This record gives sequence, C-alpha cells and structure tokens, in this order.
Amino acid sequence: MVGLLGAVWGFAGVALLLGFAIYRLMPVAVEAFRFDLFWYHWAALVINTLSMAYSEGYRGFQISFSPRVAARCRYLRKHPSTLHVLLAPLFCIGYFHILRNKQRHIIALTAAIIILIIIVQRIDQPWRGIIDAGVVVGLSWGLITLFAFATKAALADDFDYSPEVPYPDLVE
Repeated sequence: MVGLLGAVWGFAGVALLLGFAIYRLMPVAVEAFRFDLFWYHWAALVINTLSMAYSEGYRGFQISFSPRVAARCRYLRKHPSTLHVLLAPLFCIGYFHILRNKQRHIIALTAAIIILIIIVQRIDQPWRGIIDAGVVVGLSWGLITLFAFATKAALADDFDYSPEVPYPDLVE
C-alpha cells in the first residue's frame, strides 16, 4: 500500500509540475498572436515549434524522461522506502537514488533549464511568445507521453525501461 501511494504521489507530482508549466506558459504564448506578426515571426514560430516538438517532446520526454519516470514509479511501488515515498516526485525525476552519471546529467539539465527560463523571461513579445509556444508544445507532448508510459508501467506485466537505480539487482 505504501509503495502504491509513493508511485501515485511520484507520478502526480511530476504530472502537476508539467501541467503547471503549461498553464503558466500558455497565456504568454497566446499573447504573441495579439501582435502584428510578420513573415519572419511566422517562420520563427514554425521552426521553433517543430524543433521543440522534436527535441523536447520526442527526444527529451518520449525517449528519455517519461519512460524513466514511469520505470521509477513502478520501482517505487515495488520497493518503497520512507524517504523515497515522501520525496516521490523528486525520486521519480531522478534527483537521488539513481546512477551517479545520470544524476549529474539531470541536475545539469535542470540548472540549464532554470537559466534559460530566466533569460527567456527578459525577452519582449512577440519573441517570448514564439519561444514559449514551442515550449508548450514540447511540455504537452511530455505530459501525454508521461501518462502513456505510466499507464503501461502500471498495467503491463513487463516494462522494458530501467529505473536506473544504483542497485539493479533489486529490480525485477
């Protein structure tokens, strides 16, 4: 029961984090359309949205983040510990109890994202909205794939993705 609670809390925390980011960025992206956009704005919007869909949505979320989060939720359900359950969203993202090189990568990526957020917040419209439109597409893709992988991890007998824990012999 504790493991199930941890897995649900981990999934919900990560899903809420992505959903809140989409909720916050969507009005900024929509605001860009209130401006008189020239051809180069539209070109930037299309190029940015497509590249963010591929790099953030597909490569970042669908190939890497979402399967790992789902695998870690599944691992947490079967191997709960008090700390992991209490901090389940952070555990599922991979901030701790993960292979050391992967942990470094996740922390560095988080720092880079924070720096980019700070930079993009200083950009004027319509450019900020154009950038944020691509981010909303990528995050939305990520949220959808997170639900898909979490559902598969919860319902399937076997799930072919690793939780990347430091002690793999504990994983089924």
